[in-house]
Amino acid sequence: MNIDQVVTQCKAAGVRLVRFLYCDNGCTIRGKLVPIERLASRMASGQGLTLAMQAMNMLDQLQPVEGMGPVGEIRLVPDPDSLVILPYAPHSAAMMCDMIKLDRQPWEACPRSFLKRMIARLAEAGMTMQAAMEGEFSLFREEAPGKYVPIDTGLCFSTISMTAAAEVIDAIVAAFEAQGIPIDAYYPELGHGQHEMPLRHAPVLRAADNQIWFRETIRSVAARFGIIASLAPKPMPDQAGNGCHIHWSLWDLEGKHNLLYDPSDPYLLSKVGYHFIAGVLEHLPGLLALTTPSYNSFRRLQPHFWSSAYTAWGPDNREAAVRVASGHWGSEATSINLELKASDSSSNPYLALGGLIAAGLDGVKRELMPGQPALIDPGNYSDEERAARGIRRYPTTQAEALDALEADPVLMEALGPALANAYITVKRSEYAAFSAQDVDFEIRHHIYKF
Repeated sequence: MNIDQVVTQCKAAGVRLVRFLYCDNGCTIRGKLVPIERLASRMASGQGLTLAMQAMNMLDQLQPVEGMGPVGEIRLVPDPDSLVILPYAPHSAAMMCDMIKLDRQPWEACPRSFLKRMIARLAEAGMTMQAAMEGEFSLFREEAPGKYVPIDTGLCFSTISMTAAAEVIDAIVAAFEAQGIPIDAYYPELGHGQHEMPLRHAPVLRAADNQIWFRETIRSVAARFGIIASLAPKPMPDQAGNGCHIHWSLWDLEGKHNLLYDPSDPYLLSKVGYHFIAGVLEHLPGLLALTTPSYNSFRRLQPHFWSSAYTAWGPDNREAAVRVASGHWGSEATSINLELKASDSSSNPYLALGGLIAAGLDGVKRELMPGQPALIDPGNYSDEERAARGIRRYPTTQAEALDALEADPVLMEALGPALANAYITVKRSEYAAFSAQDVDFEIRHHIYKF
């Protein structure tokens, strides 16, 4: 779409305010609102934003990042193709924005521009990516300040849980339909009050945008029912955590052929698929700082909890870091895909998906191989067996993952100095803040912010 088409569509829908949104280094969704009468001019010129916002952590604590203080400004420039009319906010619409410098060039610290750079690298290698982020969330009622109670205590896939959440789930599905965002499935999950609603695959930039709309829609619709929807990785320490697994496939530049598929392979996986998996596993310790980036994330990544805890891969192995998902009967050539288990909704999806591409492309470039597949829970191998297979335990804290990221030259080069420095500084400040407090402080700040 162009500016005129966006304005026309917004006016036809009775929109008064348009949200110019971005996801920052604290992985918080933020933005500014533009009145409809200024929409055309603001889309052309961008909406001003202080550079300092990319140095803000999830506790709204500004960090000392060089070049991100009180002096200087960038512009939030919306992507017209990302326009959605918001069904949960009266007379409102929203677009995702790129951060653009005053010289009209992408700002090096812009996460969405980072993903675009990685998409360009994929294209140089003759590939495109389709992706979907498979989000889980927990539904609570706040019975007293800080006391969150799940809306049900049903079992995994239980019809009791379906019925308990039926009204709010129906409204969420309707909201996705209204925004043109198709879901792939829905089912209650293992944790009390926990549900899962995967979105359908889309080109990778659209998939990242869809994850923003997913977070916004789930939380906003639930709030209309007096329910708190939390996408935090571990909103209840004694219950199953909320993942946001990344499913992806690689295609040729025309989008006609799934480059992961090889009918002659026992797992129907191509050489490029094996190389990509190997790259992801090679860089996974540092990649976790982008895909599972919050302090709370590492409460979820434990052995034997179906969240994955080791750098293993395997066919339909839901304890492996990377699962080779079996294809649909009769359409294996188009449906085979890979799944990264170590991902959650406290991530910035542009950084998570961009980091995934950078890691996988390194594996393709170096023709790495991932070794033998894990055909059992990798936590059930002995230490000696894991060592022989090259299977490593994940970092167990946010700080360890940040150390691994900082020590990873491939990921650091992909991010670039400005984005890498700001991101790591912000995330280290969050680790310092949460590690100095108790579990209640951690849960309270994660449960309603994600």
